[in-house]
Amino acid sequence: MDVELLTLQQNLELAVQRTDSEGIEFWFARDLQSLLGYARWENFQTAINRAVESCEASGHEADDHFRGVTKLITHGKGGQREVEDFMLTRYACYLIAQNGDSRKPEIAFAQSYFALQTRKQELIEDRMLLQARLEARDRLRESEKALSQNIYERGVDDAGFGRIRSEGDRALFGGLTTQAMKNKYGIVKTRPLADFLPTLTIAAKNLATEMTNHNVVQANLRGEQSITREHVQNNVSVRDMLGQRGILPENLAPEEDLKKLERRVKSEEKKLAKTTRTLPRNEDDAD
Repeated sequence: MDVELLTLQQNLELAVQRTDSEGIEFWFARDLQSLLGYARWENFQTAINRAVESCEASGHEADDHFRGVTKLITHGKGGQREVEDFMLTRYACYLIAQNGDSRKPEIAFAQSYFALQTRKQELIEDRMLLQARLEARDRLRESEKALSQNIYERGVDDAGFGRIRSEGDRALFGGLTTQAMKNKYGIVKTRPLADFLPTLTIAAKNLATEMTNHNVVQANLRGEQSITREHVQNNVSVRDMLGQRGILPENLAPEEDLKKLERRVKSEEKKLAKTTRTLPRNEDDAD
């Protein structure tokens, strides 16, 4: 783990509080704000509000995990004023991280830190790698959905989209078709190839797809033939870029089925919600 993330881990552990009555661990939102990379309280509140909605949608009482309090802070020439704050359980912190800006390294780290009951660095790092792969797959799914919509408006049906995507794969994987890569990896015909690709290859496919999306719109390309040429060239360009760094996508080892990993993440979330001790109902507001 790099020094910045190690420092963040230590600061998160230093920020933990415990209720006087039962010793339940919690964090103050104002303490987390800067640790999670938010300069403005208003922006952090947005993530908190989304987290509260996620908590309620999961069937849990928000007040068990998010407790509004007021705090006195010193400002200016020693004057004091009251500010809004929240007491947050580990589960609440996890939901905030899940609803935060995952482009922030602090948020990406916090997603795994709060998800795990253990704080062992190697487990946090492993889960961060898993989360990065899941997010890369989600981005590819969205860019392919956008491409499908774009080309449908330009005279290409679902079958044509499948052929365009397949030709893109052939260009990216040095002549190997989508099915040939599935055979190489031992993937059943009905499962998407991308669910078994390493993060780097998923990101490569996403970059080529985003380039195609951009150029289809900019050049107003129409018809399967012209869009196929565009998508193939973009995948060739991405392959060439990887090749300059000694990387051949078809030679990278497959990864564990992302569907299984997604189920594991959901199971972790349910376990976290079940095992997190909730805030006591009679807890007084913090000073």
